[in-house]
Amino acid sequence: MQNLFEDVAFLDKRCYEAFGLSEDLLMEHAADGMADFIREKFPKKSSLLIVTGSGNNGADGIALGRMLHKEYDVTLYLAKEPKSPMCRLQLERAKKVGLQPAKLLGEEFDIVVDAVLGTGFSGVFNDSLRDLMQWLNALQSYKIACDVPSGLSRSGECETDTFKADTTLTMGALKRGMYLDEAKDFIGEVRRIELGVAQEVYETKSNWQLLEFGDMKLPFRHKQNTHKGSFGHTAVIAGEKSGAAILAALSALRIGSALVSVVDCQNIHLPHDLLHSQHLPKNTTAIALGMGLGEVWSEEEFDEFVENDIPTVVDADLFHSKRIEKLLGKKSLVLTPHPKEFSSLLSRLGIADVDVATLQKKRFEYAELFCKKYPNAVLVLKGANVIIAQDDAFFINPFGSSKLAKGGSGDVLGGLIAGLLAQGYTPLEAAMSASLAHTKLALAYKGANFSLTPSDLVATIASLSETP
Repeated sequence: MQNLFEDVAFLDKRCYEAFGLSEDLLMEHAADGMADFIREKFPKKSSLLIVTGSGNNGADGIALGRMLHKEYDVTLYLAKEPKSPMCRLQLERAKKVGLQPAKLLGEEFDIVVDAVLGTGFSGVFNDSLRDLMQWLNALQSYKIACDVPSGLSRSGECETDTFKADTTLTMGALKRGMYLDEAKDFIGEVRRIELGVAQEVYETKSNWQLLEFGDMKLPFRHKQNTHKGSFGHTAVIAGEKSGAAILAALSALRIGSALVSVVDCQNIHLPHDLLHSQHLPKNTTAIALGMGLGEVWSEEEFDEFVENDIPTVVDADLFHSKRIEKLLGKKSLVLTPHPKEFSSLLSRLGIADVDVATLQKKRFEYAELFCKKYPNAVLVLKGANVIIAQDDAFFINPFGSSKLAKGGSGDVLGGLIAGLLAQGYTPLEAAMSASLAHTKLALAYKGANFSLTPSDLVATIASLSETP
């Protein structure tokens, strides 16, 4: 996993003060890192358009143009006249090596570099900047954002015509705002550029982390002297929509839970792989609760699922029900809401009254508010980038895919978490590994991206390997 920071200005300042690295030196490393990326990816003499702004993001772009001048067919276009001291200095240097700003622009470029706004943007584009971004986005070029795409704010909110990058070359450290859900369609592949010191030296500790597939820990069975009692018993509580419980149960079974019982009061038909019960089995080691639950269980029956110390994953209907408050006292608890469910949960718990659109723009902040009030619970806030959090530790799974935007996908995730809980994972470990597995299954699916079904996900669990 890698550190995420809301802002890195304090890290740059630390470089100046603690390591004697000047602003100019850091900028040279930033431009050199971008130049190396372009040299590795594109042949010499490719046409390169660099569009710059008036501040230090523009200065990075101008320095890049100076470095690649003559190697590539560089066109430097000043979207704004330089204002910051470094931007003026870099333009002076560029001119001295013969790189003059263009007055007019052609219509075709192999590569476009956006170095207009950087992390300091907030508000809205003016008309000229909006026209420029629309024109750049329409070009059939490979598009690179310098640090962050222009139009993406520090918090991650995006202007309508934000620069749409194929690759974002971000400076020094990863910015949390790049992993807000709405930023996903603009940042492309993200690469971090070092600024003259190793990552471990540049960065400080952060309580926000970006997950990688290498962080996924799956329950491969290396010990041979075992039996089915060694791998837990998952109980999935069925309700009005029994298909949801069956999907969760099959997922728990596929991820390694030795026994999986569907607890049901309606005598539903089950696949032969699953056990059936009308009460919580005595040897239950994890519970999955909420998937298609509805109101079929009485309050007394429901309490049987709550009044115990068994690790529990909660999903779906319960986030709209007052019954959720009974569950929040459990010591081992994972909650897996999608944004609408999380909005309802925040309101029910008196944390915030917020609509889904506002929640999505402030996902990080509302996750922090929830975890501050309920530090024992693990939150899995679903979305294009999944937030997984407990107390003051926050993680983002960036591998979410639109393939998963289909009913039943969340039931599979709940089952994966429950199956790992049953095998002795801590709630946070289960949430992280299950979420990574869930997204990896979707990315590995070879069919059309609109055709993935929950059953496909369940079947593909068997393909998970020990290598990332």
